[in-house]
Amino acid sequence: MAEKFKITGGETLRGEVSIGGAKNAVLKHLAATILVKGKTKIYNVPHLTDVDIMLNVLSDLGAKYIYNKEEKSVEVDASNITSITAKYELVSKMRASFIILGALMSRCKEAIVALPGGCAIGERRVDFHIKGLEALGAKIKIENGYVHAKASKLVGTDIYLDIPSVGATENLMLAAVLAEGSTRIQNAAQEPEIIDLANFLNTIGADIIGAGTSEIIINGVKAENLHSAEYTTIPDRIEAGTFMAAVVATKGKAIIRNVFPAHLTFFNDKLIKMGANIKLIEPTTIEVSCRGRLNSINFVTQPYPGFPTDLQAIAMTLLTTANGVGIITESLYENRFMQVPDLRRMGADIHQDRNHAIIKGVKNLTGATVAASDLRAGAALVIAGLMANGETIVEKLHHIDRGYEEFEYKLQKLGGKIYRYNDETETQIKGVFNESRL
Repeated sequence: MAEKFKITGGETLRGEVSIGGAKNAVLKHLAATILVKGKTKIYNVPHLTDVDIMLNVLSDLGAKYIYNKEEKSVEVDASNITSITAKYELVSKMRASFIILGALMSRCKEAIVALPGGCAIGERRVDFHIKGLEALGAKIKIENGYVHAKASKLVGTDIYLDIPSVGATENLMLAAVLAEGSTRIQNAAQEPEIIDLANFLNTIGADIIGAGTSEIIINGVKAENLHSAEYTTIPDRIEAGTFMAAVVATKGKAIIRNVFPAHLTFFNDKLIKMGANIKLIEPTTIEVSCRGRLNSINFVTQPYPGFPTDLQAIAMTLLTTANGVGIITESLYENRFMQVPDLRRMGADIHQDRNHAIIKGVKNLTGATVAASDLRAGAALVIAGLMANGETIVEKLHHIDRGYEEFEYKLQKLGGKIYRYNDETETQIKGVFNESRL
């Protein structure tokens, strides 16, 4: 039965909220666990459907796992990998699971992984993944919707990425861990999640330097050098930015814990220019507040450390009621303005011209029935509902559940009037998480 959010807008968000582990980091850590012929334990694992999908991918390959809900941890035992095939039924549900290609090539020297297919926010090609693996010595065939990669051995080399692709950087890092010699990835992605993956791999015995810069060097190690370990995932910077925006949007004041402010420098700067107040309370705790109407700004989405595309839709929502006119240029994905029609339904004045959006601030939004088209657009519509006069219904919550852990409960804790329901029960529903495959 399709679930929905019912939101009554106009409440000022106040209180405290704690941010969960970074979805885009922990998914790659889980893929990397298959490099270890033993047990690996990861902490600060968010309770998300995307995490469940990745655990199912690992289970399908022969790994076993235990999810500890109280600890927010996952222990993976990859002693026995019994399959080299990541099936379309799983990979098609989440593009990030394509990262298993590099991990399987590293451990097994062969992998059969379904092509991830299209994505609502635009084309995200895998050419750079394929070319990089071929440079390492893999022979690759693409047929029947699957990538079949095989190598007698992988040998380190220099690889230049035409664009700083996060997924390609991660896949090639994983593949190069057990390659002979050194691999140098130039024009590498620099996101905090890249650094976290390198730190995780080094914790299990890899030798990687330069993560977080445009050049990453992976010195190949022997399989016997990799070992069991425990690791704690970094906080989710996009979730943190989402809650910061929600507080600012409702002219509230809140303390946000378990956040790395340095990961949000560009976004924080834009919020401050709009009129928000951001104060560092402790190294991983900030206070966010806003009293008056926001001011419009212009920005262009860019690879890290620029303005994150994952926060573009959320920033657009803030601009809908800001003073003046703001211009957003989306430079990374061609279809990442999918929230625009629904924001217009709520009264926003937005003109879109290809990858540019011109937002003229209106006095207020009004509640309407809207639908999440993707993960971040869905979060933006929730914030719009919190801002709006009247009642908002947000449909297609499966998109939001991919990346926000107990979203409505955290908002409720801050005073937001939001609950999840289906048409039959009209009562709150708690998601189901597959807790163990041992």
